Amino acid sequence: MTTDRMTASTRPRRAAMLTHSYYEEDARVRREAEALVARGWQVDIFGLRRHDEPEQEETDGVRLRRLPVSRHQGAGIGTYLREYLEFFALAGAAVTRAQPRRRYHVVQVHTLPDFLVFAGLPLRLAGVPLVLDLHEAMPEFFRMRFPRAANPVAYRGLRLQERLSIAASSAVITVNDALAARLHRLGVRPAKVTVVMNTPNLRLFDRDGHASRRFMEDGTLRLTYTGALTPVYELDVLIGAVAILGHQRPGLPVQLDIYGRGDQRELLRSLSHTVGVADRVTIHDRIPLEDVPAAVAGADIGVAPTRRDPMTDLSLSTKIFEYSAMGKAVVASRLSTVERYFAADTLAMYPPGDAAGLASTVLRLVDEPEKLAADTATTERQTDELSWERQAEGYATLLERLARRR
Repeated sequence: MTTDRMTASTRPRRAAMLTHSYYEEDARVRREAEALVARGWQVDIFGLRRHDEPEQEETDGVRLRRLPVSRHQGAGIGTYLREYLEFFALAGAAVTRAQPRRRYHVVQVHTLPDFLVFAGLPLRLAGVPLVLDLHEAMPEFFRMRFPRAANPVAYRGLRLQERLSIAASSAVITVNDALAARLHRLGVRPAKVTVVMNTPNLRLFDRDGHASRRFMEDGTLRLTYTGALTPVYELDVLIGAVAILGHQRPGLPVQLDIYGRGDQRELLRSLSHTVGVADRVTIHDRIPLEDVPAAVAGADIGVAPTRRDPMTDLSLSTKIFEYSAMGKAVVASRLSTVERYFAADTLAMYPPGDAAGLASTVLRLVDEPEKLAADTATTERQTDELSWERQAEGYATLLERLARRR
């Protein structure tokens, strides 16, 4: 018995993570996995696989198990549902088969979808703590993403699966105070909810590690956006703002660089031609997370143009923190969660959906260098205070506590 106890106490702690995403592209999953590895854990990721990727691989100490499911971004709701269910079945079978050999201390499920948590139910029934990491509010997400399919019956169904998923979990993690408050209003015990903010790793977003452009050093105003090309982000408004800037300040050269992938790419290209700014807007392919800091360092202003709806009123764009970590001015949509973390006079905001308002906000930063410097310094301080290095402590403490309970 003594030998068994010693073996159990010295055996490395192991976590399994289930995520319907490509690991290399999911910054939050990567940050959490690497935070555990840095503390001596062994972490197995069960995620999506592209056709040209190996089934198994190890990267930065994280073991990847890629399942034969790929993402169909921008597809219809039927395709999404089939994809979710296929991944659910394969992930549940894979983690259950791995358990006798790996003997996980914790299983963590990243959403969407919420019901993916039930893939870990066999381990939960065997006594392994099950953590649900809610990246979004799924009912609000689907109502925004598929407005034609939104109806009271579907919404109630999504709310039900959300409640059942939370009930099946040992603990819930979410990404900001607004989402946590929503869960409390739904009746989830505050003690069950931990906020781990989706802020950047400052070791990656290190302004001293990249040659940073001085503001308009060549006389051109360079705007940048790094992220998904989906309806959540009002890049059409951003392109419209570039056109307005051209009319209001014909002598001001403006260049917008958009980095990302998504179903809006061709629509945005067409729009830039329609409004006459195709020569000022460059839509690049998605770049690896490791290359994002250099892209931001080469810009003057980072833009976080989020469309306002019930879902995004509960979200806080990670782009704000990534831009400010690189010492850049930020222009963001005026959303309730943004205002919750940043005072109105310390972050340049514009009314969502208002291209003219976005253009005038940009011009105010150009015309008022004192405000630009003050805003940049304030958001940079806030980013330091909320950085991933600080968030990782609370995250690791939670999983260590659950592992001890196991």
